[in-house]
This record gives sequence, structure tokens and C-alpha cells, in this order.
Amino acid sequence: MTPTEQADTAFQRARSPEAKAAREQAILDAARALATRRGIREVTLTDIADEVGMHKSAMLRYFETREEIFLRLTADGWREWTPAVCERILAASSTSGVAAAFAATLAERGTFCDLLAQAPMNLERNVSVDAVRAFKLTTGASLDQLVDAATATLPGLTRPAAVDLVATATSLAGTFWQISTPPPPIAELYRSDPRLGHALIDLEPRLRRILTAYLDGAVKS
Repeated sequence: MTPTEQADTAFQRARSPEAKAAREQAILDAARALATRRGIREVTLTDIADEVGMHKSAMLRYFETREEIFLRLTADGWREWTPAVCERILAASSTSGVAAAFAATLAERGTFCDLLAQAPMNLERNVSVDAVRAFKLTTGASLDQLVDAATATLPGLTRPAAVDLVATATSLAGTFWQISTPPPPIAELYRSDPRLGHALIDLEPRLRRILTAYLDGAVKS
């Protein structure tokens, strides 16, 4: 029996809830590792199955689609990022400090930024209604925490403006990450042709400047 067949047999024997949860986590970990190395768009369901040591048909007992796997990872990303950025927001004392908290914590999480860009375009479109509901409940809980932290630090910031702040930060982080990480041949093209210098961007400082400008206008004195 080959290693893959042995792994398939082990997965087929996972009957308890604990064993099923462990298999699901193994799949998520494999997908995350591949996404970090290659970028989400380059990772197929077969790639994930090979990485975790399963046949694709066996893996489909745990997740219905590739998109469901990555949507789960996006939700995990929100849960991991939210307390980290809230801690930095609450330690800030100015609009620039809050902007820096968002920009720095997002720039530190490249795969999460990639997921933020992919979620509305692809990941929410080939999954069940229940999967989307679970994802939106996660992002909604994170949004409440982020809004609470931002309005506590900046008393002149209204809750609707804080919601817009989170939407702006996460949307731009996803977009800027895509722009700032082109394939190596394209990156070399941008570096070698002075006329294309505008195509090279650094995610963190640009996001920080934009969010600072937004907050300076949104905070009511």
C-alpha cells in the first residue's frame, strides 16, 4: 500500500467528532501553507489533497469545495487579526496611531490580505449558504470589536465612520497586497523601466497615509 493509500485509509477511519475536527484542521493547515508559498489563486483542490496526503475524493468528505476551505481560512484570519489590531488601536492616542495600527498589522499578514481580496470575488461564490452565514457571523463579530476599539480611542469618531474605516482598511489591504506582490518577471519589469515606477507600491506606508487622511476628516472635534 502506498503512503497516500495508507493516509486515505486513516482518514476513512476518522469517525469521532474529535477525529473529524483533526482531519479538517490538517486540511486547513495544508491549504494555508500552500497559499503562503504560492498565493491562493495558484492552489488547486488536488494540490491541497496532495499536501495533506489524501485522495481528493476523500477530502471532499470534509469540505465541499476549494472555496470553502479558503473561506474557512479567511474567517480564521479575521479571528486571529482582530485582537492583535484592537490591542494596538487601544494603545494609540491619535488618528495617525490608529491608522498605523491597521496598516502595520495587515501588512504583517500577507496571506490574510490575499484572502481578503479573494473572499468577495471568488470564495463566497462557490460555497453553501450555511458556509457564507458562518463566515459573515465571524466578520460581524470582528467588526463590532474593531469599531468598539476605534471609537474608544478616538471619541470624535462615530460608529458609522468606524465601520467605514474597517471596510476601507481591509478592502485596500487586499487590493494593495495584490499590486505589491506581482509575479517575479513583472516585478523585474517594473524595476527595470523608470516609466513603470508608479506600479511599485509598498503596502504599509500607503495604507497608513490613506487611513490617516480618512480619519483626520472623519473625526469630529
